Amino acid sequence: MYEQNDTPPPNRSAVQQDAIEISDFVYAATGARVRRLTTPDGTHWFPAVDVCKNLGYAHVGSTLRNIADEANFDSVESVLQRHTLDIPAGREWRRDMNLVNLQGLILLVNACTKPESQPFKTWVAGVIATIQRDGSYALEPAPVQPAPAGGTAYVMPEQVVDALVRLEERNMQMDESLAAFAGERNDLLRQINHSQSRMADALDAIAEALGRPAAPSRPASEAGPTPQELLALWKAKNLVVTDDVHAVAAVLAPALVRGEARYRVEEIATRTGLSHDRVHDCLRMLLKRGCLRQTGCAADGAPLYVLP
Repeated sequence: MYEQNDTPPPNRSAVQQDAIEISDFVYAATGARVRRLTTPDGTHWFPAVDVCKNLGYAHVGSTLRNIADEANFDSVESVLQRHTLDIPAGREWRRDMNLVNLQGLILLVNACTKPESQPFKTWVAGVIATIQRDGSYALEPAPVQPAPAGGTAYVMPEQVVDALVRLEERNMQMDESLAAFAGERNDLLRQINHSQSRMADALDAIAEALGRPAAPSRPASEAGPTPQELLALWKAKNLVVTDDVHAVAAVLAPALVRGEARYRVEEIATRTGLSHDRVHDCLRMLLKRGCLRQTGCAADGAPLYVLP
């Protein structure tokens, strides 16, 4: 049994060579790269849950009963027993998992209403019409493509090629959208950090104006860095400043440069929007890296922090 999507069983004859590479065929039909079991006789089986998920079917069992013929689906255990094979390792293969063969997969695709499956369905309809009219259907041999050992290479049908091209274009657009989204997210996080820092400074100034006891000021001869310089200094010391740590540090920095910061965990959580546990973890990080030290607690229980 072979699970690889690009390796046919070695004992298959040239006559049994897939006219269209099976991975491309299924990709064009379902719009996804689904798992596959290929038995020694060359029969391809696919997890029904994978096929139904990518075709938009909500219930696997009822979908198989209503659309796929019973001869076209079976359990992993039954398929393996017929060929005296072991269950493949990993990737969540289970003995009770339903499998659908290639004919069953095509039946499911033909009943699918997703627009993406229309090119493949159009090709299938054309194949049937050609057989009805001419009595047979054959792919054109490829004049340039190297043929597989002992076999013939064929030109892939135009509808299948179009489906593959559209799928690849869709995937490229999705990759570009994800990259753009990641860039916008990073920009937004930087703006949030900057806004939080400015808000912390403003809230500290408001608290001082409302009569909060002023923190002891340092003599002019011992003037320390500005809050922005202090944050930059901590980063220069290889402090791993995540967004959360930076937000907590931005609350403490203005008071620290004046001499002493007195904040309860709850107060920092309110200013930053972080949970109490996360604020506590950020404070531990700042203390552990030597960015500040605790000298005790105020009368109201608020910890007192100073620069080391």
